[in-house]
Amino acid sequence: MEPQLQQHIESLINSSPVFLFMKGTPDNPQCGFSAQVVHILKEQKIPFKSFNIFENETIRQGIKEYANWPTIPQLYIEGKFIGGCDIVTELAESGELKKLVT
Repeated sequence: MEPQLQQHIESLINSSPVFLFMKGTPDNPQCGFSAQVVHILKEQKIPFKSFNIFENETIRQGIKEYANWPTIPQLYIEGKFIGGCDIVTELAESGELKKLVT
């Protein structure tokens, strides 16, 4: 990965304690998995920032390499990759997601 791309991705991730790479926006998710993660974060009253991967193909491909995770959405907490929709759902159901944030 080019250092400039890595720095850009890291600056996005570090712009908020909770950061979500997603398809679409929180108000208009463009896939069910992204919608599910947004719903969970809002339901648990976890503030977050997001990036619509449809706005930048370089970042869309770059985050897959950065996290070594092939799918979107991708959730980061305190700069650390947490996972995609299934993992976030499991963490929410077990009560662990809220613990990671506080």
